[in-house]
Amino acid sequence: MPAILPNKPYRVGRSRTGLGLFATKPIKKGTKIVRYFGPLLDSRKKKDDAVENKYLFELNGRWTIDGSVRENVARYINHACKPNAESDVKPRKRKVFIRAIKNIEPGEEINYDYGTDYFKAYLKPIGCKCAACEKKRKKQRAEARAERLRLKQKAERKAQRKAEKPAKGGGKPKARPTKRPKRGNGKLANGHAVI
Repeated sequence: MPAILPNKPYRVGRSRTGLGLFATKPIKKGTKIVRYFGPLLDSRKKKDDAVENKYLFELNGRWTIDGSVRENVARYINHACKPNAESDVKPRKRKVFIRAIKNIEPGEEINYDYGTDYFKAYLKPIGCKCAACEKKRKKQRAEARAERLRLKQKAERKAQRKAEKPAKGGGKPKARPTKRPKRGNGKLANGHAVI
């Protein structure tokens, strides 16, 4: 498979998550980038309904595109929670186009949101690796490190204050004066007065 396809605004290349599709030319917002295609599977047929792979694109309750064929370059487009493209589904024509929703610069990876079902089935168990999620995880790790450091410093200050208390008193702890226990009304149980 060629790395750069002739007269196309994209190329297949190495991505953070494996292979990905990258822009080779500027792609304007709203432009159809590539068509997602492959054999049509009918969910009413047992043979077609039994097909399982990660490249299935459901058009509606009945029809699904099996995008695992090698000629389908759109299968290399990775998922992103904050994508720069989206799928434009035409269920009546049984076609899917990937369309830019932002201006895409050369060298930028083309990605779209795969949807909740795919995310829960394939991505959530291993963790989403898109740029937005990586940035979010990095921020959470930094906040967790800062919180651990804050708690450690607090514990050290507490231990230091505890260690300084006996040192302030000249080495020996001060003896506290003892108070006499209060007695009821000044009389003992046998009725005699307390002296």
